[in-house]
Amino acid sequence: MAEPAAVAPQRPPLESQDTLDATQLSGTLGRDGIAALQAGQAALSSVREGTEARDFVPQSQSDAAIMDADVSDDTIEDYDEIELDPDTLVANARKSMNGAYRPAVGPESSVMSTQQPKPGKNGKNGKYGKRGSIQIRLEKTDRKGRYVLTADDPEIREILRQGVEREELEASDKKPRARVRGFRDMVFTRQFTTFDRQNPASSDSPFFGFFTLFWIGMVLMFLQVSLKNWREYGSILGDNEIMKLMNRDVLVLGLTDAVMCAACFEGYLFQLLVRKGYLNWGRGGWIIQNIWQSAYLGGVVGWAYFRDWPWTHTIFALLHGLVFVMKQHSYAFYNGYLSGVYRRKALLEEMLNNLQAMDPVTSPPTSPSSSQFLGQTSSGIDLGDFAKKADSAGIKRRPSMGHRTSTNLQTEKSDVASVAQAIEAGSAIDVDQMQTFERVIKAEIQDLTKELQGKSLDGKNAYPKNLRLGNLAEFICLPTLVYELDYPRQDSINWWYVLEKTTATFGVLCVMMVISQAFIYPAVAKTVRMKEIGMPIEERWREFPFIVSDMLFPLLIEQLLTWYLIWECILNVLAELTKFADRGFYGDWWNSVTWDQYARDWNRPVHNFLLRHVYHSSISTFHLSRNSATFATFLLSALVHEMCMAIMFKKVRGYLFWMQLLQMPLVAFSRSRLLKGRVVLGNVTFWLGLFVGPSFLTSLYLVI
Repeated sequence: MAEPAAVAPQRPPLESQDTLDATQLSGTLGRDGIAALQAGQAALSSVREGTEARDFVPQSQSDAAIMDADVSDDTIEDYDEIELDPDTLVANARKSMNGAYRPAVGPESSVMSTQQPKPGKNGKNGKYGKRGSIQIRLEKTDRKGRYVLTADDPEIREILRQGVEREELEASDKKPRARVRGFRDMVFTRQFTTFDRQNPASSDSPFFGFFTLFWIGMVLMFLQVSLKNWREYGSILGDNEIMKLMNRDVLVLGLTDAVMCAACFEGYLFQLLVRKGYLNWGRGGWIIQNIWQSAYLGGVVGWAYFRDWPWTHTIFALLHGLVFVMKQHSYAFYNGYLSGVYRRKALLEEMLNNLQAMDPVTSPPTSPSSSQFLGQTSSGIDLGDFAKKADSAGIKRRPSMGHRTSTNLQTEKSDVASVAQAIEAGSAIDVDQMQTFERVIKAEIQDLTKELQGKSLDGKNAYPKNLRLGNLAEFICLPTLVYELDYPRQDSINWWYVLEKTTATFGVLCVMMVISQAFIYPAVAKTVRMKEIGMPIEERWREFPFIVSDMLFPLLIEQLLTWYLIWECILNVLAELTKFADRGFYGDWWNSVTWDQYARDWNRPVHNFLLRHVYHSSISTFHLSRNSATFATFLLSALVHEMCMAIMFKKVRGYLFWMQLLQMPLVAFSRSRLLKGRVVLGNVTFWLGLFVGPSFLTSLYLVI
């Protein structure tokens, strides 16, 4: 009789209330190596929130500051918690990240076995390789939920140590700067798009064969339709109506696009006036900029109507015009903010010079002059008490987050304002107080200097050095809508890669034209004929379901190909030509289980723009709540989408507008008990909407 198979030894099960048996843990790590952990996958779910899942995040806060596992509706558009941290251990992250930061994923993670990083395609571990798992140990203590965390790997120990030290250093400074100044720092990292062949995740994906099958299917469909058209019409495009539309007025369209691009340099001239003090951004400069942007967009729309272009030309001009408007807005508003920071820094530097020019009081403490500065000044400031507090507590960095662009120190309430009022009042100041005041001012100046430097680590593009024509021209060409002083760049251009993506661009365009000509144009022509012969609305409405059915699959394929054409081909070409290293143009939107996740992931450049310049700006500038700011963001998006449909079909119906706003209750519904946690049901609901929605809406605009 055969021997029974050996059973792998298993550790005895623990009590259900112990967190050590959980597959995922979150919590905080102190300097003593004691980790305060709790179970909970809700806070770590990457599928539901579209974020990178985190197995363990070292923090140096108190034991009570454990990460909240509940995800509330208020955090739908809040990116405060998903900034990529080099000292954070990330699971399920992009494989383009350094493998040293990747822990185990899957069954191995529970035993935490050690695997060496696999060599990447270039033969190095650091660039494309990944670490299958990391080795750490959790030893129980006498307190529930507290474990001693140790690691044999020196790299992991160093990561944990640096994380703890940095968190302690920044604990007092960690404030939501975006809610104060109206700007959210975008995290730009080196990464590839999901379907890019340079991304190991593309070839290593378990669904790699399905990607190949999809493109084989597209090629075979193209050949089938092309052969049919060649036999019937003598051309692979059939009657070629779409190509005739696209060839009309092409030269004028190109000149129009060049003029739209040149008009973007208004932002450079305008910011020069702000920098030289002819205009004050905070007192009216931003209003002038908004008026210019409105006039710019109105000119684009009016010119498209005047030329009576076909829908292909009209939508291209309109969408490109919207891109230029967003770029102008981001460039102007970020530099406008920095101009206020620059003016405040100059004011504080002048105040520091005045302070250093003062003669400190050297009288003994019992003298009458000493009692003067130990009492209150005419401005109501107790200099002695202020100095004692500053000396005992230390000068905190960023002491006045709400006044980073303020130059009115008379009404401002901050340490710097108190020092300014004391200096202006001419109060007697002793040596110790002068040194304290200098530390306050210098700390603020140092912080403002870092703000002006932004992402420009070498300072070459720090404000106002960035106000150059070349800098703006480069930003216009970069595949991003959010202006920063610097971006991650690659060292050289791969011209073979440019050729590959350019060839793919024209190839996808050919497939799209054939599908449009063969499947979409006949249905559109049918609706036009129904209106031309005067068919009543009742009869047209009876034809409506059949038109929706005829366009279901063609429009879905066109939608997927259009997305692939822009976000995978065109943007990657621009990124390669400009050496732009952050190719995170989209997330895995096809796995969406809620509509807000789809809205975040399918178009990251636009989402990042709305996040910084609409959502966060409306909170900081107009003091809206998170829910109100989310509604304002959806409302603006809905208006823009409806404007595009109105220009394409030359009529205003509002169908897409209301469908866009309907996403908000759908988001709330997806977070209800009925759908929350049901990933498959949520994804099915999402795909049904994406499958039926475009055909349904297009048929509404065509038939009614």
